Amino acid sequence: MIMAVLARRVLGLRIGAVRALLTGVAGLLAAGVVGTPMGPQASRTPLVTVQLGAALLGAMIFLVLSEAVVGGPLRGMVRWPGAARRRLARSRRYTQLSGIAVRHGLRRFLTGRSRGGTANPQEQAALARSLRLALEEAGATFVKLGQVLSSRHDLLPAVFADELSALQHEVAAEPWPDIARVLAEELKAPPEKVFAEFQTEPLAAGSMAQVHRARLHDGRAVAVKVQRPGARQVVERDLDILFRISDMLERNTAWGRTVGSRELVRGFADSLHEELDFRTEARNTAAVAANAAVAAGEEPEGADGDGRPAAGPRVLMPEVHHRLSTERVLVVEWLDGVTLNRADAVLDAQGLDRERLARDLFGCLLGQIVIGGVFHADPHSGNVLVLSDGRLGLVDFGSVGRIDRMLRGSLRELLMAIDRNDPRALSDALLDLVERPDEIDEERFTRALGRYTARHLASSGPPGREMFSDLFLLVAQYGLTVPPEVAAAFRALATVEGALGRLVPGFDLVEEARAFAATELSRRLSPQHLSRSLADEATAVLPMLLRLPRRAERISSALEQGRLGINVRLLADERDRRFIQSLVRDVLLTFLGGLTGVLGMLLLSTQGGPKVTGSLRLFDIFGYNMLLISSVLVLRVLFTLTKPRR
Repeated sequence: MIMAVLARRVLGLRIGAVRALLTGVAGLLAAGVVGTPMGPQASRTPLVTVQLGAALLGAMIFLVLSEAVVGGPLRGMVRWPGAARRRLARSRRYTQLSGIAVRHGLRRFLTGRSRGGTANPQEQAALARSLRLALEEAGATFVKLGQVLSSRHDLLPAVFADELSALQHEVAAEPWPDIARVLAEELKAPPEKVFAEFQTEPLAAGSMAQVHRARLHDGRAVAVKVQRPGARQVVERDLDILFRISDMLERNTAWGRTVGSRELVRGFADSLHEELDFRTEARNTAAVAANAAVAAGEEPEGADGDGRPAAGPRVLMPEVHHRLSTERVLVVEWLDGVTLNRADAVLDAQGLDRERLARDLFGCLLGQIVIGGVFHADPHSGNVLVLSDGRLGLVDFGSVGRIDRMLRGSLRELLMAIDRNDPRALSDALLDLVERPDEIDEERFTRALGRYTARHLASSGPPGREMFSDLFLLVAQYGLTVPPEVAAAFRALATVEGALGRLVPGFDLVEEARAFAATELSRRLSPQHLSRSLADEATAVLPMLLRLPRRAERISSALEQGRLGINVRLLADERDRRFIQSLVRDVLLTFLGGLTGVLGMLLLSTQGGPKVTGSLRLFDIFGYNMLLISSVLVLRVLFTLTKPRR
């Protein structure tokens, strides 16, 4: 066991009790082999130092081999019994998905066997349609993934994004007894006791939940969103398969490596897990409503005359009944209206001003992003309502984005640069928004932005969807990384463009953004806002100003007395120090191992010398021990360089 501890420390491994016991046994066997007489003339006097060295070397060799099994390529085989049940559980789903991919002609793209590509526009359109049909057939999780990808114009060609934006997944409603059981489990009482009225027929049935209309005992109408039984298990199973598909794409296809398919699926999984917890959606709804009210210049507690919280210019958001909302049940205020994708008849019948509604919706979202900092991240047409009183409503806050104050300031500067059509200011604002590499040619980047603004911002007519995709491509071309929260804001703007296009075809986002920037600039230059900003800045700067005279006096005194010095710390980063230490250690161990081995060979090849026994010389003892030490040192270095990273 002492040899097991020594071998573990030399190799820098952490092992359990079972491996420690097996390592000790391996060391004991190695010592026994060295101490066993090899013939009738062999000395039976045990050479303790040689046996101890052999025991350590044997223990180290066993640890290296066992680590290769546990942490290396054979790791999956060792863990196979524990994973057998999970593999059997998902094998049927794998077979189903493979059949879907084969039927729609997608298997060659998943395995990286496509050779000719899809440069032909007709082939791209056909492939996009096949992908949409396959995702619809694969089920809810894959449909949601396709809907997320439909807004990623930075990743997919326009033909794919347009095709995936039409994804729908029609599912049958869950039987009422199953829904009633979920309600009773979550609300701790039967639904007929919690609600004065409850419509058992759902108004809408989604893949993970369905919505019913009900009425509380105080007479208020509410919408009750109930999660389907077993929805979480289905999502977890499909996410496991999606992670494996993303690994295969990243390993076998250039597209998967370029877009980072593994990280893309990880972000999708995180958002899907949030959607499965309706308490998160309840908090999101309240947070977006409060921040939208602040962005509109109103108090969060203010009402619009109907008792509802104000949520921006003529855009309402439902009030959440937190007392009745749980992980699988969400109860919100009923907003009487129809979704925007079915509202053409209502808009025409009521004679509503489509342009005003479009400006209200876009201004509300921009205010959420730039001023409030908490915004609806999926404002597609199905989540926008045209209410019976002629206003708009926003629903379904399962996915929201959050932007901190510094990024909001950079986004405001970006909007103002767009308003002035100033490429240099646009470059400065973009570089503040993204994560930049150490080396970037800012002048070249500014010139590229100048060409971008000339194409999308200075030309006549409203810009198209390619405005967002071209911006993302330009950022990626210069090695810049867009933070996830900023990418979510751009995706929300790209998504709301589809809803705005239903209200006003060809709606000019840039012109409205310029108008918003001008209004925001006027608001920030108002006396009230300037005084508040000055007060905030003074509060932050005043403590620093009070400390300046004292620090200046210390510096002048040190300079007068000749005690002024500058301290520069080399290798201040802990990672740099660890790298240098490991490099020096490996070089020294390699040198010492090689030197010790050479000295051992020289001693063994030297003739004569004092004898310890009749056939054993002192030079032999030293030589064999030096060879063992050399083997231990070299093995330690080789293991450090090649050990598997967990």
